Order: sequence, then C-alpha cells, then structure tokens
Amino acid sequence: MTETETRNHHDGKQQIGGAMAETSSTVEDVFDDTYSEKEGPKPPRMLVWRNIILMCLLHSSALYGFVLLPLASVSTLAWTAVCYLISALGVTAGAHRLWSHRSYKASFPLRVFLALANSMAFQNDIYEWARDHRVHHKYSETDADPHNATRGFFFAHIGWLMVRKHPDVIEKGKKLELSDLKADTVVMFQRRHYKLSVVILCFFVPTFVPWYFWGESLAVGYFVPGLLRYAVMLNATWLVNSAAHIWGNRPYDQTINPRENRLVALSAIGEGFHNYHHTFPFDYATSEFGCKLNLTTAFIDTMCFMGLAKDPKRVSKEIIVARMKRTGDGSNKSG
Repeated sequence: MTETETRNHHDGKQQIGGAMAETSSTVEDVFDDTYSEKEGPKPPRMLVWRNIILMCLLHSSALYGFVLLPLASVSTLAWTAVCYLISALGVTAGAHRLWSHRSYKASFPLRVFLALANSMAFQNDIYEWARDHRVHHKYSETDADPHNATRGFFFAHIGWLMVRKHPDVIEKGKKLELSDLKADTVVMFQRRHYKLSVVILCFFVPTFVPWYFWGESLAVGYFVPGLLRYAVMLNATWLVNSAAHIWGNRPYDQTINPRENRLVALSAIGEGFHNYHHTFPFDYATSEFGCKLNLTTAFIDTMCFMGLAKDPKRVSKEIIVARMKRTGDGSNKSG
C-alpha cells in the first residue's frame, strides 16, 4: 500500500478500536497501527514442497471425485452436503466466530461438537487457526498478515500455504495473548489429538458411512464426500482471504481492502460480508443483515434458542449507520 493508503487504513482501524472498546471485546483482533513493515528487500520465498505436492494431489483427486459424481447415489450426495455443512460450521461458527473473536459463548456440548466439526474441516487445529486469524486481523494486509492480499489473489488464496511464513507473521503470532485458548480444555484436547481426529472425521467417517449404511462403493465414498467435499470446503474458506479482499463494495469502511461479496457469503455459509466483519470483528453475525445468506448466524441463533450458546455480541444500528456515513463508500448495502 502507498503511504496515504496505509495512513487511511490505520485511521479507520483506530476508529474500529473505539467501537470495540464500547463492546468490551478482545483487543487481539483490532488492527495494530503501531506496526510498520521493515525497510529493505523482502526475505526470499521458501517453497514448502510437501504442501505443494499435497495440494496438487488433493485437487487432482477432487477432480476425479467430480467425475464420479454421476455414479453417486442420492443418499451419498445428501451425505456429502451434510459433511460440507458440518465441516463448514467447524470453521465459521467454531474456529472463527467462537474461538478467534469470542463473539458469543458456547456450552461444553456445543464446543465439543464444533471441535469435532473443525477436525472434519482439516484446516489446522483450533488453537493454530485462531492464532493465525487474530494475527490476520491485527496486522491485516501487511507482512505480518499470514495471507496478505496485497501480494495477489493466488498468494492470499492458496500460495501462502505453499511458502514459509514471513518472519513477521511468526514473530507477531508468538506475542499474541492466547490464554483463553490455552484455558479451553476442548481446544487443547483437540490440539493434542488433532492428527487422529482428522483421519477419523475428515476421511474415515465421510467414506465409510455411505459404504456401511447404504452400500455405496468405497471409491465413490472416498472421492466424493471425502476428497471432493474437503477440497471444495477448503477453497470456500480461502475465498474469504482472497476474493473477499479484492472484489466487492465497501459500505462500512472504504479505507480497508476487505469487501462485501455475496458469492463468498453463499459458499462459506455467511463469511463473505467481509468489509463489515473487518470493521466490526466482534459481531457474532459478521453481517449487518443477520441470517441473510448466513447459515452460520442462523445456526448460532438456534443454539442460543436451545440454551447451548449465549451472549452473542452485536453492533447497534446507530453505530453501523454512523460508521457508514463516516468511512463507507456510499453503496450502503451489503453484497
């Protein structure tokens, strides 16, 4: 970013900090305007060949799963959709809104379900996911941002997983206050047993349920609800880092890159209202419009109704309108 863009970016984030103070939210997801990128040449990119090979194999397998779709039974296709929704909730309602932003409180049974769902999603354990996401918000679009979108669509989408992290990402991640995550027995249990839980929940269960209960072939079970569902879920999540930081309008804060993107909201079950989310990261709905194109918000609302969740944080309409008038791009509507 240019010096002017950076200054405007920081000014906008300082205003966010004031709003967050009013809601007693965590400071770990507020942009840190004291950080400055180091002068001089950037460190060389170091490719992680293991990740590159695994990503190529995964997406090749997912394409084969797409070819097998016509052979899958209706029950298997329905099961694939269920696995997609469960794994998505493990990221959106779990690792993101609950553990990264603490935007609502969840009971022990709900936290267990979300941890299991998160293992089905296989996007790093909750502790690591939440740590990196807080770094992303605190140092958004800088060298300390794990998937800095100013480095291009490909880097923000998948490239950041194919190279070693920038030293600033590692340094800032180590300095975050993560005592809430360490104190959560569900988070730390999942972290200790993460690899086993991924094997069981991301691959074994999606594959063997259709084979055991309605006689689906193991090949279809493995490549459709297993690998195809997993690859599509990964890319839906990555689009929040890439597409939602590049394309869309900015009704709440035009000084930052994150945008409102309906297609991302649809694929990532509510995570595409990204200009709103980076403006008000503590809001449990991540959107001004509640459950509209937002299955995650509907899920959290249902959990609150059932008594399994409570204290969802929300931004008042008055604050939203005032913020749009002060820093918005004038579009005044999401998507």
